[in-house]
Amino acid sequence: MDSITQAVLGASIQGALLGRWQGRKALLYGAMLATVPDLDVIMEYGDAVANMTYHRGFSHSLFVLSGFALLLTWLARRFRPHPGYSAQRLLLTLWLVLVTHPLLDAFTSYGTQLFWPLTPTPTAWSSLFIIDPLYTVPLIAAVVISLFTGLREQSWRVPAVALALSTLYIGFSLAGKFMAEQRVEQELARQGTQAERLFVTPTPFNTLLWRVIVLDGEDYHEALVGWLDDDTPHLQRLPRGTHLREQLAGSAMHERLDWFTGGVLRYDQVGDHLIVTDLRLGMTGFHPFRFDFAHLRDGRWQLQEHIARLPFERGEIEHLNLLLKRIWQPELDVPLLAWASELQKPLLTETRSH
Repeated sequence: MDSITQAVLGASIQGALLGRWQGRKALLYGAMLATVPDLDVIMEYGDAVANMTYHRGFSHSLFVLSGFALLLTWLARRFRPHPGYSAQRLLLTLWLVLVTHPLLDAFTSYGTQLFWPLTPTPTAWSSLFIIDPLYTVPLIAAVVISLFTGLREQSWRVPAVALALSTLYIGFSLAGKFMAEQRVEQELARQGTQAERLFVTPTPFNTLLWRVIVLDGEDYHEALVGWLDDDTPHLQRLPRGTHLREQLAGSAMHERLDWFTGGVLRYDQVGDHLIVTDLRLGMTGFHPFRFDFAHLRDGRWQLQEHIARLPFERGEIEHLNLLLKRIWQPELDVPLLAWASELQKPLLTETRSH
């Protein structure tokens, strides 16, 4: 999730558990500690694919963060003990502030390595968009109110209530994902289509309209499914370009990207460039992670030593407005095929390495 959300989540947790003793300082301590896992963004790993796939790695490991919470608790009790609360309460608070950061990240589509140094496919429950105002606003409100009340006496209950509301919202998001998944699976069964993989993720800034990706060999299908839809999902077929994968044989970075994304990738030849797109993030045709893996020279594909990431096109505000209208008007036609054609546009700007 975004840094503001992580900060107010950490502030709310520490405010609820230690606010009656630490007062407003609990909000500051919790916000600062909750942002620690994302300090890995300042690290340079070599190229754009490495930077993407090593982010949310060791610094988001439940093992590492649990050890860090133990260390911080020992240091606090050793050098700045507080008679008002026990070491166990302090440990629980610090541990929750730290581990809720990667756990919340795991509800997005990016992929979080919760069990580093073990290497299962990074966790992406994908029920929340990376920025979701309905999740964040109650936590912001609780922090603002707590700054005025000072968290003394019974006012620590304010962040506790906000945490309960935000947790219920996550439950609602999981219900929405399950709804969209079930509707598409029913349509696939009706068509007699055996999906290679199904990936469900919310459209930007909401959990009412869902984007479903169905991998199907050389192609993939996309559909939009909303809570208010009456009709069966309309699956639109798109080329996946998997025949181009052969040109990336021997690329360690491609193998790593394939592992990180669970294989939800698209391959395009754009001019003399072989572009690999992570389909999970962003919106159809507008994806933040696209990589220039190989160049065609003298009729042969040559792998790039340092892989560059293409500049991110977010699309026009009209695209977002149409998606928001689609939530309440299921009959609206969203031109996913036309949007996806953006992935075949000529590369007019130089690629960048980060």
